[in-house]
Amino acid sequence: MSEHDTPADLWEPIDRLHAWLDANRTHDGTEGLLLRVLKLSEEVGEVAQAVIGATGQNPRKGTTHSWDDVQAELCDVVITALVALRTLTPDARQVFAAHLDRVARRSLGTGTS
Repeated sequence: MSEHDTPADLWEPIDRLHAWLDANRTHDGTEGLLLRVLKLSEEVGEVAQAVIGATGQNPRKGTTHSWDDVQAELCDVVITALVALRTLTPDARQVFAAHLDRVARRSLGTGTS
């Protein structure tokens, strides 16, 4: 596998992370689900912080992050979203694939949906 390849099974580590989080959760039921989804907001905020830091937009702090930091934070958003989706449904792989297909067809003009 080259450094640019996606793991053959992206969902295997997502399932493991989901199981680990479930085994170590402090909140069950709807509250636990909502907190897991809200984690996305935290991660998106970290992307914003990294972009601000990479561009030096805070004159008090200057340049505090790199674009590699932004990439890492975006990856954290994706992982958190996939784990949240897995929390909502054990069929996360199929749900995501079907949705991605619909968005791609609609956006790329290859069909309607």
